[in-house]
Amino acid sequence: MTLPFNPNQELASIIARFATEDGEYRTPIDGLNLYRQSAATVWQHGAYRPCYAIVVQGRKTLTVGTDTYHYGVGEYILTALDLPVSSQVTNVRSDTPYLCFSMALDGERLKELLSRVNVPRQAVTAEPLRGLAVNAASPELLDASLRLLRLLDQPEDISAMAPLIEQEILYRLLTGPNGPRLLQVAMAESQSNRVARAVAWLRGNFEQPLRIEELAERVGMSVSSLHHHFKAVTAMSPMQYQKQLRLHEARRLMIVEQLDVGSAGHRVGYQSPSQFSREYSRLYGLPPLKDVEAMRNNAVAAE
Repeated sequence: MTLPFNPNQELASIIARFATEDGEYRTPIDGLNLYRQSAATVWQHGAYRPCYAIVVQGRKTLTVGTDTYHYGVGEYILTALDLPVSSQVTNVRSDTPYLCFSMALDGERLKELLSRVNVPRQAVTAEPLRGLAVNAASPELLDASLRLLRLLDQPEDISAMAPLIEQEILYRLLTGPNGPRLLQVAMAESQSNRVARAVAWLRGNFEQPLRIEELAERVGMSVSSLHHHFKAVTAMSPMQYQKQLRLHEARRLMIVEQLDVGSAGHRVGYQSPSQFSREYSRLYGLPPLKDVEAMRNNAVAAE
């Protein structure tokens, strides 16, 4: 399929009209968010949920565990399961801000689509793939994405048309180069699906002590298999994954809910304040109190 125009330009125009200031914008289309950033950023830490996101202006760098990804205009990132990440927007100016949109991936919709289409299932028995990847968007994927965003100017059509276009985008992702990643996580008999179940348990219970033997038994894997496949999919061990979840949440508690350092560390499961401070400094580059003060000063300077 060859598009007679540059879809990235129209996508950028739509996003710029609806995202008028820096930050994240939720849209009337459920699960569709827009992003704008007019200056390069310091490293930002958070978590990606399963989603498809495409950059239409600017560039971004992302780290997950031991992996680093660089992506820009016309490239999309596919996240097949929940992952703690660090990201940084680069190469932007106020007149050409970073612009991006993301579409949440619904596991139930994916399973329903798989029940109706013939997608090769060889990936299920293959060695697990990383749960995140970057690829160039195909013309078909760009076309469907553009039609989805055009609905923002036709709100009366959203309820009828958005689910159909989202299903088309899911199909394009499944039949594209990253289809096996989605398929491995979706299929119940795959090792990646078991890793996804372990990830879901960790996200819901990260403040509890981690006992690898119990987690392995919970998802039907041996301890050695869990370690091997978890790192293959997430680029980190279960312990490292839990640690990042804890530290991200502790930082949020201190900045947003204004908890003190000791209370935030204890809330996310740390029994030792010194261990909390040491691991926090290793991830964020500053001790908790200095990091939070710096974040608040930056927020005031930006106002």
